[in-house]
Amino acid sequence: MKRFVAVAGNIGVGKSALTERLARRLGWEPFFEAVDDNPYLADFYRDMRRWSFHSQIFFLSRRLRHHHDLLQRPHSVIQDRSVYEDAEVFARNLYDQGCFEPRDYRSYRELYEILCALLPPPDLVIYLRAEVPTLLQRIRLRGRPFEQDIAPEYLSRLNAYYDAWIESFRLCPVLTIPCDHLDFVNDERHLEHIVQAVEDRLAGKAIIHFG
Repeated sequence: MKRFVAVAGNIGVGKSALTERLARRLGWEPFFEAVDDNPYLADFYRDMRRWSFHSQIFFLSRRLRHHHDLLQRPHSVIQDRSVYEDAEVFARNLYDQGCFEPRDYRSYRELYEILCALLPPPDLVIYLRAEVPTLLQRIRLRGRPFEQDIAPEYLSRLNAYYDAWIESFRLCPVLTIPCDHLDFVNDERHLEHIVQAVEDRLAGKAIIHFG
């Protein structure tokens, strides 16, 4: 059966690593996040208040395009980061930090909500969650220079937005995986545990507790 699964979670939690391993283990096509082609990024980092709307509209349109394209694939796919996170986490954070004009944010949300109502959701969202010390450790280990100065407070704020989004998300089933004590990169048993949970959730089985 064809499946469409999205992997969601904070910076450094392991979305790409899990996407790659689940794709290989289950024979699915992986689709990875690409953010370096946004033509507004340089302007955005120079003046966030002026360019937030333009940058987030680009991310939203690109993510919606990817989501639509993945739905057309004839085989199962797994996506690193969902369309929902741009609006529910990152754009909301920018607005609450005063980087979005209220009228721009209202227009952005209206567009997002209408398009999401028209676009079929994934079969499953896998939400990877970890506390800030775990995120910081993993960010340091993967060694991306542009991530090394991310503030703990920023990660904590994003965690709160992620938790609020998942709590209210009803478009498709969600599998929440606490990652602080899981090492699915180096421990095959942990990966197999996740694979089994994903298969069970796709089969409609309720998973009360993961761990």
